[in-house]
Amino acid sequence: MRTPVHEYLAEIRDSCYYYSQGEVATYIPELAEVDPDQFGIALCTPAGTIYAEGDAENEFTIQSVSKPFVYAMALVERGLQIVDAHVDVEPSGDPYNAMSVDPESGKPSNPMINMGAIVTHCLVGPADATPQERSDLIIESLCKFAGRKLEVNEAVLESEFANRYRNVALASMMRSNGFISIEPDDAVWGYTRQSALNVTARDLSVMAMTLANGGVNPITHERVVPEWVCRQVLSVMTTCGMYDSAGDWLSSVGIPAKSGVGGGIIGSLPGQVGIGTFSPRLDSHGNSVRGVEACERVSRDMGLHIMAMPAPSIDAIGQQSRTESGAVLVSIQGALTFPTAELALRRFEEIPEDESEVVVDLTAVPQINHVGDRMLREGLRRLGEDGHQVTLVDPHERIPRPMDHDRRRIPVIDDFATFEDAET
Repeated sequence: MRTPVHEYLAEIRDSCYYYSQGEVATYIPELAEVDPDQFGIALCTPAGTIYAEGDAENEFTIQSVSKPFVYAMALVERGLQIVDAHVDVEPSGDPYNAMSVDPESGKPSNPMINMGAIVTHCLVGPADATPQERSDLIIESLCKFAGRKLEVNEAVLESEFANRYRNVALASMMRSNGFISIEPDDAVWGYTRQSALNVTARDLSVMAMTLANGGVNPITHERVVPEWVCRQVLSVMTTCGMYDSAGDWLSSVGIPAKSGVGGGIIGSLPGQVGIGTFSPRLDSHGNSVRGVEACERVSRDMGLHIMAMPAPSIDAIGQQSRTESGAVLVSIQGALTFPTAELALRRFEEIPEDESEVVVDLTAVPQINHVGDRMLREGLRRLGEDGHQVTLVDPHERIPRPMDHDRRRIPVIDDFATFEDAET
C-alpha cells in the first residue's frame, strides 16, 4: 500500500496554493525576480522519512532561517554563559531589521533579529578568523544540519550585500556597544553570505528535524550539536522566531519556528516532526503567507501544538513478523500519535500485495489521539484494498467499528491468543 501522508500533503499544497496575497522581498533586487507562485512543503520524521509535495525541490536562499542554526554553533563554541552575555533571549515585538536593544546594556534583544544574528555570526570561529574562514565554518555546519552540500547563491549575495547599509548600521551599533570586535562591513558580509545559501523545503525539513531530534541528523545519523543546544535554540525559536507575529504564531500553530524573507519557514517539534515550507509571497511581518497557512493546517490536523500532550517514544513499533499460521503480525506499543502512526503505516507499506492475512495488535497501546485514529483506520482500509484479510486485536476498544475498503467491519478480537486458537 502507499502511505496516505503524501496525499495529505498534496491536499495541504492544493488548499493553500490559492492564498495569493503578499509580495516578494523587493528590497533585495535578486529576490524581487523570483517566481511568486512557487509553493513546496516537506515533513521529515525522526526515522528520517521525508514526505514532500509541490515545489519542495526548488532551491531558494535560506535568509533568516539560518539564524537558529548559527546561534546553535555559537552556543557550541562559546557556551551559554558567554553567548548570553552578548545577545539576550527576550522577544522584541519588533520587525526583523529593527534596532532593538536593552535600554541599559545595549545588548540585542535576541538572536532571531538581524542585530542579534550578526552578533552570533561573529561568535563562531576563532577570534582571529578572517571573514572568509568564519563564513566557511558556518556554511560547513549548515551543510551538516541539512545532510548534504549546500552552495552559496553568489548573485543573491552580491545583490543583498550591495544593499547592506541598514545592517551595517546595526552592526556598527553592536561594535560601538562592545558586542562585536569585527569591522561592521566584514560582519555584515559574512552574515549576508550565510543568508545567501541555497536550500530547498526538503532541506529545511531535515534541518528542522535535526533540531527536533536532539541534534542528530535523521538522514546521516551524525550528531551535529549537543541536545542541550537544541533545547536552548528551540526555546528561543518558540518566543522569537516569527518576529513581531511570534505571539500569534505560538497560539495558533504552537511549533518552534523560524521564517526567512526568501519564503522559507521551518517548524521543529521535539521528538515528532521537522517541517519545511517554501513560498515567496510574504505578509507584512516578512513571513511566507502560504507557509504560515500550511503550518497552521498541519498543526491543527495532526495535533502538533506544543501545548498538547507530550510526544511519546516512537521506538516501540515492532517489526512485522509472522504468526504460527503464517499471517503477518504488526504489534504496536505506546501512545498512537502522528509519529507512531506514520511508522505503523510504513510497516503496512512493507507488506507485499498478496492474499496473506494481516493481524494488527493494539494490546500495548494505552492511548490513541484523533490523528493516530484516522491514520490507522486509513491504513487498515488500504490493507483490505490490497487484498489482505485484516484482523484487529483491540482489547481496550481503542478503534471502534473499523471498516475495510468495502465499508464492512474489520474483525476485532480481545487478545492475540484468540486469533491463534481460531487459526489452529
